[in-house]
Amino acid sequence: MRYVMTVSPDFPPAKIAGWYIFNTWLQRQLGEHIHLELYPDFASQRTAILNQEIDLIYANPFDAAMLVREQGFVAIAAPLSKSDEAVIAVAADSPVRHVEDLQPGIRIATTDDPDVNLISMIMLEPADLSHANVEVNTVSTYALVAGQLLRGKADVGFFLKEAFNGFSGMVSNQLRELVRSEIYVIRHVLLAGPRLQTHHQDLRHLLPAMTENPKAQGVLDSMGLQGWELQGQEDTEFMIDLMDTLVN
Repeated sequence: MRYVMTVSPDFPPAKIAGWYIFNTWLQRQLGEHIHLELYPDFASQRTAILNQEIDLIYANPFDAAMLVREQGFVAIAAPLSKSDEAVIAVAADSPVRHVEDLQPGIRIATTDDPDVNLISMIMLEPADLSHANVEVNTVSTYALVAGQLLRGKADVGFFLKEAFNGFSGMVSNQLRELVRSEIYVIRHVLLAGPRLQTHHQDLRHLLPAMTENPKAQGVLDSMGLQGWELQGQEDTEFMIDLMDTLVN
């Protein structure tokens, strides 16, 4: 049987090769044919999910509710010491020093990353800002968000912390962080679908053990991960409930 794995579109582009290496490693461990399909944005990925085309997904926490509660996916593992935090930043020469300095009508550059946008908008609430009184420009990558700030086309930018910290020195020196979230319990999760049920336990055994094997550790390094830890269904449900609370 042929299975399909995908990865949340907000992963760092520099780690694309690492996910292909992981996919190859996983196929050898399970003895199955797994195709890695990467989507350019969340909308196209969600369409594939709704069409039941996906069997294994490194999922954005915002999409976990739909995958678990509507599509029958179960939590397998989460990356070690890696939570999803958002950063709001401005150009280094911006006069804005604090979130409270921001005024209605500001221009926001962002991607379509749903949890980053949700958390970032919550962090703007001290300035009495909401979707009703700001201008949002959505671009396809965090590099383009940075570009919008550097070219003066946006006043603030929303970033996934990992993406913000991954910019080159030349870019990061031209940006200044205003605030970052510290939620800790929101993170990407590896979820497996119903068609892959016979391998759920195999995955739970294989992934946490990757740090014990030098070759598997090399695979983790290529993905920018320290390792995997088992993700219980209770932990996943708690994260989903938290995301629902933040949305509402």
